[in-house]
This record gives sequence, structure tokens and C-alpha cells, in this order.
Amino acid sequence: MWKRDEAVKPPTPPSPAPPPPVVPAASAPTVTSHIETRGAGARDVVHIGKSVVIKGELNGSEDLTIEGHVEGKIELRDHVLTIGPNGKIRASVFAKAVIVVGEVVGNITSTEKVEIRDNGSVDGDIVSPRVAIAEGAHFRGSIDMQRTGSKGSESKAEAKPASTPASTPQPTPAGAGQR
Repeated sequence: MWKRDEAVKPPTPPSPAPPPPVVPAASAPTVTSHIETRGAGARDVVHIGKSVVIKGELNGSEDLTIEGHVEGKIELRDHVLTIGPNGKIRASVFAKAVIVVGEVVGNITSTEKVEIRDNGSVDGDIVSPRVAIAEGAHFRGSIDMQRTGSKGSESKAEAKPASTPASTPQPTPAGAGQR
């Protein structure tokens, strides 16, 4: 005999995915539904997925991993920016540290280090005290490794006042040698 209940039942839908976490509006006002926050030790890491496209200025106060496309300017002055393998960036980048596994077209300025890993690509100039380019990576541009604003330049600034008094006694022995 035919059982109407079984024939009319719609197939069971897969369990719904959990809703994306809510990110405070201050950290990413326009793409909150596409950003996932993960705890990485004591630091938060924000992840922008590969389907996200951002055009404009991106600022933040958290470490950031980008798998999507960004055009414009990225500023994470005190944090780490990671460009994932699917990430395609056409922007000026300012961060504490930058790790490139994907593609960057634009200049990178870092206060600590820039790493271009295997299959990573950078077309632009790099300004950073430390730069690492892995075998198999692509780089076209210039590198400026001056240590402006680092502890090394502060110690040089401290050494200058100390050397000024030392330079005053130096003419005395030279003058004594001329007598």
C-alpha cells in the first residue's frame, strides 16, 4: 500500500551552518559577515575569505590574514599582515610585519620584517629592516633595509651626546702634541 507521509516528505536538508561570528563594528564595519575572528594565543587574528573583495582603505588593530582581493591601502601599523595563497593585493601596505604567500602588487613598508614565502609574489618596493625571500618566490622592485625608527638608531642618537664631550678633550692632546 502507498504511504503518503513518506512520499510527500521533502528530503532532509543538511544541518545549517552556524551563523558567522559577530565582529565589533570598529574593526570592520563593511564586511562583518565575511570576517572570522580566531584566538591565536593572546592575539586576535581576523581572516578575510577568498570570496571577499575590498576596494578602498583597510585599517585595523588586529593581526590580519587576507585570502581575498584588496585594492587601495592597507594599514596595520602595529600588527602582522599575512597574504594567504589565494590573496591578491593591489595596494600600498603598511604593517609591523608582512608575510606574503599570495600576490602583492604595490609597495610594502614594514617596521619589523617582510617575508616572501614559496610561490609568493611581490611587484613593488619594500622598506623594512629585515627581508626574507624564499627560494621559488617572485620579487620585482627595490629593497630599502634602513633601520629608521628602530632601537639601533635610538642607540646611535644616545651615543652622539656622549661623543660630543669626548670630542672636546681630543683637541687638547692634539694641541699638546703641537707644543
